[in-house]
Amino acid sequence: MSKLDHPILIGVIGAAQGIRGEVRVKPYTEHPMALSDYGVLFAADGRRFEVLDLRFAKTVVVVRFRGINDRNAAEALKGTELFIDRSSLPDEDLEEGEYFHADLEGLEAWDADGAFWGVVSAVLNFGGGDLLELRDEGKKPVVIPFTLAAVPKVDVGAGRILVDPVAAGLIDTGEADDEGETGRDGDEPDGDRD
Repeated sequence: MSKLDHPILIGVIGAAQGIRGEVRVKPYTEHPMALSDYGVLFAADGRRFEVLDLRFAKTVVVVRFRGINDRNAAEALKGTELFIDRSSLPDEDLEEGEYFHADLEGLEAWDADGAFWGVVSAVLNFGGGDLLELRDEGKKPVVIPFTLAAVPKVDVGAGRILVDPVAAGLIDTGEADDEGETGRDGDEPDGDRD
């Protein structure tokens, strides 16, 4: 993928749809129909895909790409990951405290005492809010909540986040709250930290 400096995965091509070259695409964008907003999409091998038409269909987007005109060509694309360059993402659309997942991945996690907790290897969301996966060489990965209490500061430019190890659940204080959990203060921020 020599054409992209900082590739961001935005979707994966699935099965062919019909006989005219349309494909189903599982989008990883906040708004599924945004696939056409980024212009040319790229495969890992450098192939370029231009969206001619798209429509929403249940949990996928049905897309017609330039040059893909029959079912055989569409079937050959199954499993192809679609990327854009990070520079294509509109920073001005972000609110205070919002971040693109791609900007968080790779940041180092440090606490106020100078202890290193790992590198953000993934941003996860299973429906209850964003979680950061931290990996440190030779240790098991840990997952912390991406809340203002657990991560009071994000400095993308410096390549690091500040974590509160107690609020993040990295240190067990031994104190139990009313619900029987330990090591959590329950402090949640107002707003979304995407």
